[in-house]
Amino acid sequence: MTGSRLLTLSSGPFELELVPPLGGSIARFDYRNARGEKIPCLRGVEGKETGILDQACFPLVPFCNRIRGGRFTFRGRDVALRPNLAGDPSPLHGQGWLSPWEVASAGAAAAELVFRHEPGEWPWAYEARQHFALDETGLTVILSCTNISGEPMPCGLGHHPYFPCTPETRLDTDVGCAWTIDEEVLPVAKVSAEGRYDLRDRPVCGQDLDNGFGDWSGHARIATPGLPFRILLSSPDARFFHLYSPLAGAVFAAEPASHANAALNEPEENWPELGLRVLAPGESMSLAMRIDVIHVG
Repeated sequence: MTGSRLLTLSSGPFELELVPPLGGSIARFDYRNARGEKIPCLRGVEGKETGILDQACFPLVPFCNRIRGGRFTFRGRDVALRPNLAGDPSPLHGQGWLSPWEVASAGAAAAELVFRHEPGEWPWAYEARQHFALDETGLTVILSCTNISGEPMPCGLGHHPYFPCTPETRLDTDVGCAWTIDEEVLPVAKVSAEGRYDLRDRPVCGQDLDNGFGDWSGHARIATPGLPFRILLSSPDARFFHLYSPLAGAVFAAEPASHANAALNEPEENWPELGLRVLAPGESMSLAMRIDVIHVG
């Protein structure tokens, strides 16, 4: 990753680095303390040559998580998508995270990126936009998608922020249910959010979880002892939440999502319950994410 590819925003104690050509991703989101030291609010990219999975956050559009076998049917049309991540047979997260985005506008503390998808394996044209805005207390990201094809298009959105963690990092959020998963990280059964799936005030690092959750409250608190801040992650319109906490620790992903994993594989009559939208030609949807960084000492 070279400096010429970066777009840097700043406001108050915060600095945000975007990489439009690399999936419209966030490379870093840092807090600068009184001594001028940068402390990562999100997992920050280290080194010069990195891939999309090394970034701090990337957009999920026009669907979140996986499509089982890369195939689904929508109103008589059979759609087949090839895998887009090495080692995973099911394509995930749509096209936006693996495509270059353009800078539509940029200022000192705000920017907008745009990605236009032409019909291909995903047979609908759409335009996605991300609006980033820094202020004195944190970051707002609004992801939107507009169906610019001439026929209805299924759509879902999500954000994929990675947070650094230690064994003492705790996550506190409310969810009503969880989905168990198989060896391909696809949902198997809907269960109560109890025990292993209880996300109320619990350790979050190294938990060996890669699960979707429903009936999310829309906000999550993240705290790591020793840091000068705690984080409030919120997304009021996201009914679903995905937690990726690899056994190796060091980072976890807390993902606000508009729909459940593999929802496209379900009959269309189940889509409203699972959060999937059908956009008419010209119709748009959006999903906001707010990261408040709250000083604690």
